[in-house]
Amino acid sequence: MPIKIVPSFDSSFTLEAQAKENLFKLLISEAFLNQICQQLQCKKVEFTELLFQPVPYSLTTTKGMPAEFEKYHESDEYAIINVPPNFMFSAKIFKPSRLCAIYHKIE
Repeated sequence: MPIKIVPSFDSSFTLEAQAKENLFKLLISEAFLNQICQQLQCKKVEFTELLFQPVPYSLTTTKGMPAEFEKYHESDEYAIINVPPNFMFSAKIFKPSRLCAIYHKIE
């Protein structure tokens, strides 16, 4: 079965204000930030408040993310994590079904 390259994919989305606020609270909770630090082996991380929907490989999205976020993927100063499904559920976010969050590594 050959791989089909998608010419383009619309990765835009809008979150309701309350859902976004709930999600951000979870993403900046001390326990979660400590867990990220452990995984990244760094002293501190800061949530950049940047989220994106992972996208299929295409001619314009070769890293599985919208092109404007690739600079964070290429930088050692940032980490991209998948938002845990239980966070999405707790914040009552069902569309999109997956999100990634960008964190800035400090120290």
